[in-house]
Amino acid sequence: MLPELEPVAGRRRLDGYNVSAEGRSGESANHLNEYIATQPSLLSIVIPCYNEERTLASCVETVLRIEDESLRLQLIIVNDCSTDKSAQVADGLRRLHPGIEVLHHTRNQGKGAALRTGIRHATGDFVAIQDADLEYSPSDLKRLVVPLIEGHADVVLGSRFLSGGSHRVLYFWHSLGNQFLTFLSNMLTDLNLTDMETCYKVFRREIIQSIEIEENRFGFEPEIVAKVAQRRLNVYEMGISYNGRTYAEGKKIGMRDGWRALYCILKYNLHKAPWAIQFLFYLFIGGTAAVVNLLLFVLFVRADVRVGIAAPAAFLIAAAVNYYLSILLLFRHRARWNSGVEILIFLLVVAVIGYIDLLTTDSFMRGGLAPWMAKLLATAIGLVLNFSARRFLVFPEPGNPDWAASKE
Repeated sequence: MLPELEPVAGRRRLDGYNVSAEGRSGESANHLNEYIATQPSLLSIVIPCYNEERTLASCVETVLRIEDESLRLQLIIVNDCSTDKSAQVADGLRRLHPGIEVLHHTRNQGKGAALRTGIRHATGDFVAIQDADLEYSPSDLKRLVVPLIEGHADVVLGSRFLSGGSHRVLYFWHSLGNQFLTFLSNMLTDLNLTDMETCYKVFRREIIQSIEIEENRFGFEPEIVAKVAQRRLNVYEMGISYNGRTYAEGKKIGMRDGWRALYCILKYNLHKAPWAIQFLFYLFIGGTAAVVNLLLFVLFVRADVRVGIAAPAAFLIAAAVNYYLSILLLFRHRARWNSGVEILIFLLVVAVIGYIDLLTTDSFMRGGLAPWMAKLLATAIGLVLNFSARRFLVFPEPGNPDWAASKE
């Protein structure tokens, strides 16, 4: 709970946390002093809801209990076209509590889409996310908002793997998958989070409303962490309790969402990753394109297609596969050029490096190397040239900046 602030020997105490008005400067100090001197903070809580008729009312009532004199709430329920009675329950809660806003999707779009709708309607100082299934305890939100009110943080994440409260013991493989996804995300964002997939994320409103949310389902979690990290914001993490559900109790996340999370980690992070990491992933892309080239060439030859046609046809198709995988996983489409110019530059790069490959292969063979060795060395050179050209010419984009120094 965030009780009324009381002066404590030149400092202010906020629910067990000392909040100093001394030694601060700039916007952070002004924000804190305004809070202390004028009015309570307003926390907008977005509750995405899909088929949660059993828990929605209990969730809302529990959330409302954290409101007091120093923390006001704006509750936004987004019904994502539920097929049970969730819509009626939500509308009943709105009638019972006039301050609650209820928004309805006319078709089911997913959690990310529901959050996108709810965040757009938020008007509070801070914005939090609360699932309707009560796996997370709303009382933890009172602690998570403290670093934001103090002016230390731009974003606070609740971690189920730090000491916080009671934790229901459930699926081992889910936990292992979560740890792997968090590890991969951390490797690419340079954050040291313990729980990237957590639902409890609290933001300064202007921060979250300035971020374009593209994912419609559970890919929201890795997407938002990636975009927060790229802005080099002040991110804090705190332990929370967790009362996980079983599938029999209505848990919805599954294997499909795990694969999507993996894809989203790559999609939203790799284009800003250090070049060495990008090169490691490009080995997969280049290798896949090379296999496609070889298989198609063999198929064309067996179909009695002339080598003069089979070789360039297989090469061009492989180049198209390379381009598709590059913009799907590694680089950002239209990073500098429009689509037409980007494709033209890509094709020119492919043509030039293809010619270099021919020259180097011929040169190595003239130097006495066996054909397979000559081609292997030429391919290695081509791989480096292909990556360099794509990274710095076709899809040029600066990496993430270093973390800014604290203003405090």
